[in-house]
Amino acid sequence: MPIKPPHHHRDAAESFGLEAERYDRSRPRYPAAMMERIADAGPRVLDVGTGTGIAARQLQAAGCTVLGVEPDERMAAVARGHGVQTEIATFETWDAAGRTFDSVTAGQAWHWVDPLAGAAKAAQVLPPGGRLVLFWYVAEPAPEVAAAFGEVYAREAPDLPSIPSGKPALDVYYSVMVGTTTDGIARAGAFSEPEQWRYDWQQVYTRDAWLDQVPTAGTHTRLPRPVLDRILGGLGAAIDEVGGSFTVNYAAVAVTALRR
Repeated sequence: MPIKPPHHHRDAAESFGLEAERYDRSRPRYPAAMMERIADAGPRVLDVGTGTGIAARQLQAAGCTVLGVEPDERMAAVARGHGVQTEIATFETWDAAGRTFDSVTAGQAWHWVDPLAGAAKAAQVLPPGGRLVLFWYVAEPAPEVAAAFGEVYAREAPDLPSIPSGKPALDVYYSVMVGTTTDGIARAGAFSEPEQWRYDWQQVYTRDAWLDQVPTAGTHTRLPRPVLDRILGGLGAAIDEVGGSFTVNYAAVAVTALRR
């Protein structure tokens, strides 16, 4: 039986609200240079799958007025609490009510949207020259802990998706995602040739900071609590072994195109 793409799994897409406050405090922020580049398209931004408003708040700080669209009431409540105007809907069913925007963005969210229907909806609310920017990040822990983390997951949750050893996470994890997104934009027939932006940065995590973030991962939100507790215990022990903190290499990739 063919594997359904992520946007068919609404239960997974709307599982992040179980830990909405944790998600908001622990998830990394996006590179300021990328957010400022998005803001250059104009001040009116529609942020799809805005979640708790992490990207939206960064865009607001860059001078934009942002409207979020978010299907999960729990995530939207956090975004609103941080001053992000948010409407409840999936993007495919959201009513623009005649409004237009200088850019349409989605951070860590576009894989939950039908790639063709989403691109077509974005085209409806963008004027000629308006920008569609869809972005994700991927984390690669430093080698001294990555192998130990792999052992924990192999032991406690062997069925979770993993990155094959020796291959860059960005290349493996996003090759299909970026390809599907680019294809949807091209099929919509309303945009210029998609291009990619990439931004790299590093972040140091303490044991507690990393373990706070782990339960918010899409592969973890619906794990049975005993399994998650064993994973957290194993990861914590691995971090203790390297002195209680470690470095994570991050890469953010954006797929972007202009409305023709």
